[in-house]
Amino acid sequence: MSAHILVVDDVEKNVRLLADVLTARGYRTSTAASGEEALARIAADLPDLVLLDVMMPGMNGYDVCRAIRADPACAVLPVVLVTALDPEHERVKGLEAGADDFLSKPIHQAELMARVRSLLRVKALYDEVQRQRAELQAWNLTLEQRVADAVEQLERVGQLKRFFSPQLAQAILAGGADDPLKSHRREITVVFLDLRGFTAFTETADPEEVMAVLGQYHAAMGRLVLAHEGTLERFSGDGMMIFFNDPQPVPDAPVRAVRMAVRMQEEMRHLSGQWLRRGYDLHMGIGIAQGFATIGSIGFEGRIDYGAIGTVTNLAARLCGEAEGGEILLSQRVQAALQEARPEGEWSTQQAGELALKGFQRKVPVWRVVPDS
Repeated sequence: MSAHILVVDDVEKNVRLLADVLTARGYRTSTAASGEEALARIAADLPDLVLLDVMMPGMNGYDVCRAIRADPACAVLPVVLVTALDPEHERVKGLEAGADDFLSKPIHQAELMARVRSLLRVKALYDEVQRQRAELQAWNLTLEQRVADAVEQLERVGQLKRFFSPQLAQAILAGGADDPLKSHRREITVVFLDLRGFTAFTETADPEEVMAVLGQYHAAMGRLVLAHEGTLERFSGDGMMIFFNDPQPVPDAPVRAVRMAVRMQEEMRHLSGQWLRRGYDLHMGIGIAQGFATIGSIGFEGRIDYGAIGTVTNLAARLCGEAEGGEILLSQRVQAALQEARPEGEWSTQQAGELALKGFQRKVPVWRVVPDS
């Protein structure tokens, strides 16, 4: 777009001459016959440069120049004073009024165009700096918001990682999974585990020793929970509850749960060997059950946990309580799911009879996992 130049002079012939010369050079021009009209035109359509005659009735050029400079929007608007008076005397008064340059009458076209191009070039550079400054300010605001959003996202990821794998936590925040905290019902595979001999151990060991053992135990089991993308419902002391198929459905929840349990018992054998050398006789029992549960947020504002409620969780807990150290006990539905999936080369199962479990009126058929050697 061509630059806009406002020509101000009370003599119509002078105005027409300057406007014609500038228009012929490709500039867009507007005109004013008085200082008051000039200020009104500037307010309505801000030009890129003003050619301003000094001697005019009413407001003279100096008055108009001072009024222009008083407006913050026109602080850098180039103003060229045009005068037929003594240039040296008028230059001082013009500078004091805020003018940028001077032209003496009669005007030479070459000098006029040189001064116009020079001032417009400076104005263009200033406009570009201002544009870049505005962009930088907007970018900084955007960056601040992005940083704030990222911090909030990290905090939410940190909270979700308390229950879910890092991949699932990211998927939930990205909208790749349903809201897990909303109460819902789903079939899940539940894994319970706790330590055998832990009560006797805590009665004789120092608190520091107990915390060190629990730290090793939680770290080892926690790594396997994450590796198999399980959902950690809770852990308290030596007990842990994990479930599969929520909040992200998986097609092989029972197989995945048993595979994790087998790996946990392998890891536990290494830990038990280390602990035994220090005089701690600790082993782990695991119970696995499958069934429907109601799942969602449990708690109150400021302290919310993610939990599953249903018979399946009670069954897994009872099976865990019956399991010997190093043993993995399965419910009938888990056994049936394994038979359908037919995982080969990892383990086999054998019937462990029927158990009378607290909270269940009838005896419960139970299977035992036998790792393949």
